[in-house]
Amino acid sequence: MADSTNTLGTSQPRKIKYRKTKASWNPAMQTIPVPGIRRMVNLAATMKDVIHLSIGQPDLPTPPHIIDAYVDALKAGQTGYTMDAGLPELLVALRDYYGKRYDRKLTRDNILITSGATEAMYLALSATAAPGRQFIVTDPSFLLYAPLIRMNGGEVKFIPTRIENNHQLDPDEVIRAMGSRTFAIVLNSPNNPTGAVYPRSTIERLVEECAYRGIQIFSDEVYDHLILDDEEYASVLNCSVDLDNIMCISSFSKTFSMAGLRVGWVISSQATIKSLRRYHMFTTSVANTPAQFAGVAALTGDQQCIRDMVDIYRLRRDRIVDLINQTPHLTGYQPGGAFYSFPALPPHVDGSDVALRMLKETGVCVVPGDAFGEQSTNALRFSFSASTDNIEKAFDRIIPWMAKQPF
Repeated sequence: MADSTNTLGTSQPRKIKYRKTKASWNPAMQTIPVPGIRRMVNLAATMKDVIHLSIGQPDLPTPPHIIDAYVDALKAGQTGYTMDAGLPELLVALRDYYGKRYDRKLTRDNILITSGATEAMYLALSATAAPGRQFIVTDPSFLLYAPLIRMNGGEVKFIPTRIENNHQLDPDEVIRAMGSRTFAIVLNSPNNPTGAVYPRSTIERLVEECAYRGIQIFSDEVYDHLILDDEEYASVLNCSVDLDNIMCISSFSKTFSMAGLRVGWVISSQATIKSLRRYHMFTTSVANTPAQFAGVAALTGDQQCIRDMVDIYRLRRDRIVDLINQTPHLTGYQPGGAFYSFPALPPHVDGSDVALRMLKETGVCVVPGDAFGEQSTNALRFSFSASTDNIEKAFDRIIPWMAKQPF
């Protein structure tokens, strides 16, 4: 009714209260922090003459044969959807490539193509995290894992890695942390932000224990080819008896300098992939089609491009380790893979404050350690996906500046 009647029998208009419009965000959004990387890069974008040792993407050019395959796919009209699992040619190429690399029999049904490794990890964690399920994650770790687990109701239990041990993961410490509520562990080797490469003995021990206890393993292996020392890379794919409790995640982004082309994958049991395919259809549906053709070229073409990139990163690693060791107040170590070093400041020093002041006063952008974990507030992440010349110029500014700090 538009009107109402008062005690005197007269009609008066009804007063209607309207709610103020608000964004009705899911409360789980509160678990997503503002990334420390983004804060630093956004500030740096407002400044002039900034040297970036912050960005975690290759600065080396994408190999020409991969670019040619991408362009050829566009010219051939390959701009529609693929099958939801991915381009059949790419599924075959991945099956053959990783089957040969790790001496493991795979089928196309063991693989799901995603929009980068980020979507792959999103699918894996958000499809499994739930109240009452505990996930073991290293500290420091890539900033994606813990928020995804928490926003879906899961609990995160951090296991620290330490600079005095070159940020190696202690498998005994992980096993002692396992309990009745432990659902999964998240591995990342080579590691972001530390560059640590876990030896085969560590991976085998954890894979065996998790299989025995029925604990899932999510293994982020996006840096699996960027091994800077003469050692065999240990993947969960060649350390496990079967794939029933394994999800191995990787992409073309780092290995082939294809970060913007957004093609990644999950390798797991056929049953797991079948379930993830259904979820994938309600997220990105399919990965970039011409980029998947580029991925076929990457896997089937000459692999010398990888060896050349690794040689360059190794030289940069050796130089930045030397420069960190020359820098007052920084304690370094030797990262074995990826393109990161994670040196420590004195224990009482706030790395976030140091990174911010160093950017403003020297024009060198690095990432504070608290972006990667609660135990890393006195650390800084240096990315050497920058030219040796820029690394040298950056430390020409950093070393005298650090020498003046009253830590």
